[in-house]
Amino acid sequence: MRVERRIVLPTPPAGAWVVLVDWERQSDWMADADEVRVTSAAREGVGTTLDVKTRVLNVPLFTERLEVVGWDPPRELRIAHRSFIRGQGTWTLTPAGAGTRFRWIEDLSLPVPLLGGLALLVYRPFMRHLMGRAMRDLRAYVGSVP
Repeated sequence: MRVERRIVLPTPPAGAWVVLVDWERQSDWMADADEVRVTSAAREGVGTTLDVKTRVLNVPLFTERLEVVGWDPPRELRIAHRSFIRGQGTWTLTPAGAGTRFRWIEDLSLPVPLLGGLALLVYRPFMRHLMGRAMRDLRAYVGSVP
């Protein structure tokens, strides 16, 4: 399943990058992230691992393991989902005037044949909504960071 969203942020790519990789603060703008913890010795670069306690219907329900698999500041960040959810998320930043065009793509699967694909098909509109809300909250958050 693929979900893609785009938005323009009111800061140059370098400023947007700093906010995006402030891991523990992601829950300030990502509604479904209850808590984000770095679990590796490295806080940046390929190999960085994160545990994200994820909310479902506003209830912290499960912890997802993520791993940075692509690191090209301030242009692109790729994160692999390493839990029961599989796949990759990609954040791409490109200059847009005085701001940044932020593109977020999630390519996900569940390791349950047929049923996993069906579950993701049903979940896709909700995920699209969550990603859109996160991007709008991120735009407001970036605009409020000194």
